[in-house]
Amino acid sequence: MSNKKFTVLGGDKRSIELINLLLESKNPVNVFGFDKVNKNLRIKQSESLEDAIKGSDIIIGPLPFSILEEQINLTSLLELMSKDQLLLGGKIDKDFSDKCISNNINIIDYFDREEMQILNAIPTAEGAISIAMEKLQVTISSSNALVLGYGRIGKVLSKMLNGIGANTYVAARKKADLAWINTNGYKAIDLYKLNQSLSNINIIFNTIPSLILKEKELCNLNKDTLIIDLASKPGGVDFIKAKEMNLNVNWALGLPGKVAPITAAKIIKDTIYNIIEERKML
Repeated sequence: MSNKKFTVLGGDKRSIELINLLLESKNPVNVFGFDKVNKNLRIKQSESLEDAIKGSDIIIGPLPFSILEEQINLTSLLELMSKDQLLLGGKIDKDFSDKCISNNINIIDYFDREEMQILNAIPTAEGAISIAMEKLQVTISSSNALVLGYGRIGKVLSKMLNGIGANTYVAARKKADLAWINTNGYKAIDLYKLNQSLSNINIIFNTIPSLILKEKELCNLNKDTLIIDLASKPGGVDFIKAKEMNLNVNWALGLPGKVAPITAAKIIKDTIYNIIEERKML
């Protein structure tokens, strides 16, 4: 991959570690948009966005891509890029993606990749369990833990919880998911009948990005129940009502970048390399 030149634009700890990984792989790398964390960079930033973009094959934005809006002018980015360059980012806004397409700019959302989301579920689940260990007054082992949703994160999280001795409940809508939940040794809950199973739960992990824990559900919880919402906006909890009820709710977004930035950066790097290989850019 050393014959390709990369530019990394803005981001958090993941982006900094991504720069380090690219440098360790002997890739030429330009960086820009890291003014707030400049002291943590191993290489000097480009003097301007134009200098950072010029001559690069792959332009890499952060996860989520919206962070970049606070660090550079996206309109200038579009004007500076050519049709021969590839722009990559995570959770890219559709309007911006459409602008790129209309300007003949190649753009790919690396967070849409299945391998990225599967691997990203691991640090997300570990981070969620870490929060639970910090916030709970009891051990997770022997606690009643409920996972809402049986997607990528739900599968990994329920396995980890079960492995450390939690009484693991998993709620899902699909009959096939409920069958797999039971087969894997967890206690399956039909999401449509969720209210019947909430009173004895010590901790809830939500992975569903739609409103699940509404006022009715929140009223059925024990006042000491810990809620950790892992879902992207708008989340799965009525946060206003939960605050009024003095419930312990934590909206834990972007956990991989916070708890395991090196691992998260490696996942991003490997996913980007896969994209490049598939596009025959080696």
